[in-house]
Amino acid sequence: MTDVLKFRTANGDMRSLEPIPASRLKNAPGAIVDQAAAGRPVVITKHRAKRVVIISYDDFEALARARDPGLGALEARFDAMFEGMQKPASKRAAEAAFAATPEDMGRAAVAAARPPRKARRRSA
Repeated sequence: MTDVLKFRTANGDMRSLEPIPASRLKNAPGAIVDQAAAGRPVVITKHRAKRVVIISYDDFEALARARDPGLGALEARFDAMFEGMQKPASKRAAEAAFAATPEDMGRAAVAAARPPRKARRRSA
């Protein structure tokens, strides 16, 4: 088998996923489900290739919550971005953008679309 997979459970414990052949899942599904439900996740393999992970419902809920930030987290990110926009340099940049002519905007767009120049090597 290759590298050992690690998983942080809902209560914060770091666990290794035990590799279990699909044939064992077929022969003893209840024992494997009970193992995962007890907080010991497993990875089901077929011909040594990892195919499926079985985790407890609590661990699944923790993963789902971690992927979906609450409104508090989004509000904090918005407040930080808004705070950054209130700095004098940001205000000047916004005023310059609104005062720019179409030609100025075109030049800026072309400059932004160009790939960055590579640094020249200095010869010794």
